[in-house]
Amino acid sequence: MRIILNTRRIALLSLTLVSLVAHAQPSYEFGILPSINLNTSLPHNFKLNFKLESRQSIRSGLGAASDIEGYDYILTDFTTIAAKQIAYNKTLALGYLFRLRDEQIVHRSIQQFIVTQSFTGFKFSQRFAADQTFSPTEDFEFRLRYRLAAAIPFSGLSVDPKELYFKISNEYLNSLKSGRYDLEIRLLPFVGYKVSELSELEMGIDYRINQFLHSPAQNRIWLGMNWYWAL
Repeated sequence: MRIILNTRRIALLSLTLVSLVAHAQPSYEFGILPSINLNTSLPHNFKLNFKLESRQSIRSGLGAASDIEGYDYILTDFTTIAAKQIAYNKTLALGYLFRLRDEQIVHRSIQQFIVTQSFTGFKFSQRFAADQTFSPTEDFEFRLRYRLAAAIPFSGLSVDPKELYFKISNEYLNSLKSGRYDLEIRLLPFVGYKVSELSELEMGIDYRINQFLHSPAQNRIWLGMNWYWAL
């Protein structure tokens, strides 16, 4: 029963996102978002994650008449997260992001609290997070984030090497910058393949919508490609 309720919760939040898009006159951007994730375990229930992610645009515009085609490099992120398991299903994490964008450097501090629940053939997690972005050329930005995620194996009760799985997440990002509030909603359906006990590959859509509270919505659709490796 709890599995059904949690699944319905994600579906309801996703329908809210679709409704917002349907009533907007949006701009859009499409591109690729590859990432490499290196994970290592440390004594006393500590873990480290190192992530390299690059954002690259292929097409953007406002309606068919204003399409802008062609490749455009946007940014590269280097992120380090240190996490500690404080209970059997609860984790606290602190991190730092270093961003290179348009020959500028952006810094971001990250705080997270994660609750994970495992059921038969189903894994469900919630992440409560905050981050603060600092840049010499832009105003300070503070964000509060909430994410729901579920992972389901395509066969069997757990994901074994050489098997596929489905992962979906729905995230809400509340942003305050220059005294202006904005809400961004993300929906990420991904298909993963567990190469081995140490390695996983994922591919899917990272869909984001924001600015719909004050102006025509901005839609961004990224083709996500993630590689995870446990050291």
